[in-house]
Amino acid sequence: MNPKYWSDRSVFVTGATGLVGSWLVRRLVESGADVVCLVRDWVPQSELVGSRIIEQVKVLRGDVRDRDLLERALGEYEIDTVFHLAAQTIVGIANCNPISTFETNIQGTWNLLEACRRSPAVKSIVIASSDKAYGDQPELPYSEDARLEGRHPYDVSKSCTDLIAQAYAKTYKLPLAITRCGNFYGGGDLNWSRIVPGTIRSLLSGQRPVIRSDGSLIRDYFFVDDGAAAYMLLAEKLAADHELCGQAFNFSNELQVTVLELVNTLTGVFGSNLEPEIRNEAANEIQYQYLSAAKARGMLNWRPLFTLEQGLARTADWYREFFKGKPAQ
Repeated sequence: MNPKYWSDRSVFVTGATGLVGSWLVRRLVESGADVVCLVRDWVPQSELVGSRIIEQVKVLRGDVRDRDLLERALGEYEIDTVFHLAAQTIVGIANCNPISTFETNIQGTWNLLEACRRSPAVKSIVIASSDKAYGDQPELPYSEDARLEGRHPYDVSKSCTDLIAQAYAKTYKLPLAITRCGNFYGGGDLNWSRIVPGTIRSLLSGQRPVIRSDGSLIRDYFFVDDGAAAYMLLAEKLAADHELCGQAFNFSNELQVTVLELVNTLTGVFGSNLEPEIRNEAANEIQYQYLSAAKARGMLNWRPLFTLEQGLARTADWYREFFKGKPAQ
């Protein structure tokens, strides 16, 4: 990345208090960007607030479903670059509450893109999709030319997000690109139902980690700081090369890791001998998901900054500090 590219650049981030959003905002601020964050819920435990990075950005309170608010923000702050990360990201919640997931993930996306279409100052837009947008594919690893075939509520919401973004790029020449990443992990994830923070909290409290599935599910785990850096690289490349408009990119360490292997690796990081409790009660889960990042490596000259082991070690350090002096419950 060009170290001077982000200096004083006006950037709008939705989902700024989320896992990826918090680390993206940190990187943007450290790079000198002038950041405006859309914040729906005040989350004092989020990395954005806890690190006090929020004190170095402009905060707009509101909901991504409010198109008038989005359009006003893009215009008044003369936004140049947009990162759209706002989403309901928990599969279990999506299964229980599909309508709220569809409203946030799908309606929120078309609202944001419509606001961008009406804001001529916007030059670069990165839309966060997911590997879940592919659904359950027979050919692995997933490549960007695979069909988007989500079947369950969360997966469908990401397929729709992706297709709506492609429609705006194709029809209106909106300068956007799409990211498809695997399961993000890293410090600041307070959704304890997710395997990494849930396992770490259990280990720190001396309890057996819980695996909701049978442990054999293969997933693509991607360190959150790597994701933030990849998003920024894509936005920068898109601004310079409009041939990237409408294209999707997988970002991945290109590893095949089972849930059980991940838990055992974390157990080793903490020097614990606790055996996981395997409940085998997960529903609507795809068995095998992992990505090819060949396109990003070739077209963007992208490489991950961290190995899985390095990312997990940094994540473990974050939670050790987070729980210092308080019970890990």
